[in-house]
Amino acid sequence: MTAADDTPGGPPLSKRDFEDLARFRFGIRRYLRFSEETVRRHGVTPQHYQLMLALKGFPERDWATVSELADRLQLRHHSVVELVNRAQAQGLVDRAPHPTDARAVRVVLTAEGERILGRLSALHRDELRRQDTALFPPTWEG
Repeated sequence: MTAADDTPGGPPLSKRDFEDLARFRFGIRRYLRFSEETVRRHGVTPQHYQLMLALKGFPERDWATVSELADRLQLRHHSVVELVNRAQAQGLVDRAPHPTDARAVRVVLTAEGERILGRLSALHRDELRRQDTALFPPTWEG
């Protein structure tokens, strides 16, 4: 974080701004709690769900490298390697040769990973619909 990141811009926040920010933060936390509890009930860790979602949602292809996943998940490379190892042991993902870089591997969803991800993501979509406006970012007065 730089010094510029610590200096707020614009006018001071109003009471309404604080209420909107608190509502948004509460919505995020409620959604994350829902997600954590739901995936665990289905035998998957929250980290595995996030990994599978990052793979399926990767732009323009159905696989990603460990480095790309580390960026998407905001984790260190070695942490993603361990996460992929655990997910592979559970049959959720697999490794395949990279088409152009012999030093890298593609991480891909297995059929079982696809099935579990589809079910869990549909439940997440339904929860987002239920939360409706709780997850709309605040609109600032100033």
